[in-house]
Amino acid sequence: MASLLIVDDNSDVRQHLKWGLSQSPYDIHFAKDAKEAMEVFRKVSPGVVTLDLGLPPRPQDASQGYACLAEMLALRPATKVIVITGFDERGNARRAVEMGAFDFFRKPIDLSELKVMIRRAFHLLDIEQGSGRRPLERVAASKVRYGIVCDCQAMSEVIAIIEKVANSDAPVLICGESGTGKELVAKAVHQLSPRCKEPLVSINCGAIPENLLESEFFGHERGAFTGATSTVKGKVEYADKGTLFLDEIGELPVNLQVKLLRFLQEMRIQRVGGRKTIEVNARVLAATNINIKEAMGQGKFREDLYYRIGVVTIMLPPLRERGDDVLLLAQHFLEQHGKFLSSQVDGFTPEALAYLKSHAWPGNVRELDNKIRRAILLAGQSRITPDDLGGKGEENSRQAVQPDRTLREARAQLERQMVVQALKRFAGNIVRASEALGVSRPTFYDLMRKHDVDSDTCNQK
Repeated sequence: MASLLIVDDNSDVRQHLKWGLSQSPYDIHFAKDAKEAMEVFRKVSPGVVTLDLGLPPRPQDASQGYACLAEMLALRPATKVIVITGFDERGNARRAVEMGAFDFFRKPIDLSELKVMIRRAFHLLDIEQGSGRRPLERVAASKVRYGIVCDCQAMSEVIAIIEKVANSDAPVLICGESGTGKELVAKAVHQLSPRCKEPLVSINCGAIPENLLESEFFGHERGAFTGATSTVKGKVEYADKGTLFLDEIGELPVNLQVKLLRFLQEMRIQRVGGRKTIEVNARVLAATNINIKEAMGQGKFREDLYYRIGVVTIMLPPLRERGDDVLLLAQHFLEQHGKFLSSQVDGFTPEALAYLKSHAWPGNVRELDNKIRRAILLAGQSRITPDDLGGKGEENSRQAVQPDRTLREARAQLERQMVVQALKRFAGNIVRASEALGVSRPTFYDLMRKHDVDSDTCNQK
């Protein structure tokens, strides 16, 4: 029998509800204050609770009710708590719902309406427990394909292209704004290809100093330049028999574009300072967040290289054009990071869901990922609120954006700022700073070099 707990300090109300629900299919329990309520809650684990916010010893305010609600949801997040409030206490009801309450009901109690609300709460609980997951969780889990969470038409078309091109060796150019998941698409293509058991080697063309790029690509021989004390293989050579992923290829200097084109035509390389020709059998995937055709018109990107790497082009839509995918992704990240951070947070308030859908997401999926990670750490209850997601502070930062900067300049400034803040927060600890930003240590070092950030300078008390 389903358990229902009624918490109210008014004996007349308890008696009224006991009589009115006597014929209902519930095992009903009662409590007159927060202490007794938690004792019963721990003992019977009720599926649904009706909770009067005004409880002793301070029935004149809602503090005891809030504390009881928070403790219940912390112990058993799936519980449906219906809060009972006075007619003029709409603010209390709204706050309770933000904390994770299922719904609210205003006094005086209309028994027939309350019965409907209780029945609806038990019905939803049955659905969730029958699947073992909350509805949004079930949908999110069912929409993950090749590591990509999606349900919208545009991303379904992307998945279809991935499946079609994976079995070939055709070069693929993945285009899209920063943070849209270009690297995830590259991994999916590699994992579905016949080369899946061989390495996927990535090079971030925008994060490596120009004077080191050629050596990073093709390797170097001992004595090729000052400091070259041994022979080192390049990333291209390591990708032999596997896949080479050139991220941010639009940032590649023109002189190196020529050498990359020669490799793509001949599939042969020479290490810096070497004479030996080395054959490399690698499939090439590339990604960029710039308008390549515009860059070609400006002479910043070679047209022949574009046609060589762009045999197949995949265009990724920005998150703002993916509809309800943002909710699926938010739930996916909540589950993913919640397990790692051992968090009790298990969902979003209705206001948080509305915020997720209305936000423009200039940083796309990467921004959403970082916001969810931040919210899990900051959330003071079982449900994430808009404040946990940075809703208020974001308005201020949005107003501070300088309109005379290009989007790339703004992103670079924000990227540098986040690197510096992470280093300061963890007193120069690279491991913890990289984990906080959700990047690997090599990528974090690349970002430090790219933005000329010194960890010692940031290690200030």
